[in-house]
Amino acid sequence: MKLIRKSLKPVSIGVTVLMLVICMPVHSVLAAMIKTETVVDTSRGQEAREYLDQLLTREDVRAALIARGIDPLEAKARVNSLSDAEVIDIADQIEQLPAGGDSFLGIVLAIAILVFLVLVITDITGHTDVFPFIKAQ
Repeated sequence: MKLIRKSLKPVSIGVTVLMLVICMPVHSVLAAMIKTETVVDTSRGQEAREYLDQLLTREDVRAALIARGIDPLEAKARVNSLSDAEVIDIADQIEQLPAGGDSFLGIVLAIAILVFLVLVITDITGHTDVFPFIKAQ
């Protein structure tokens, strides 16, 4: 009998500790559903921050900031202090800006192509003889 009591003593202590742990009061966790928009806005905010950080690390942007008297490190700190919505708005505005100024070259090319097509059509119909490689019928 003493042998059984001696071997069951560690088991009874373990069961007692386990029962005390199970009976202890447990704090409940408040959980709620996360909206899809919240997750999407968070990821968009992170992407916009990375985009603005890439812009601020470019050498030409840094030179432009320094030329205007703005410290690039201070500009980066200010971008990091903005909220996600503000960063997304700034990144969208930068994306919508025209790249390269006016489209004068595009307009000139469009007019040249239009004139070429009109001359080819008039050569084909036989009204003009501008291009020698086009034979009028």
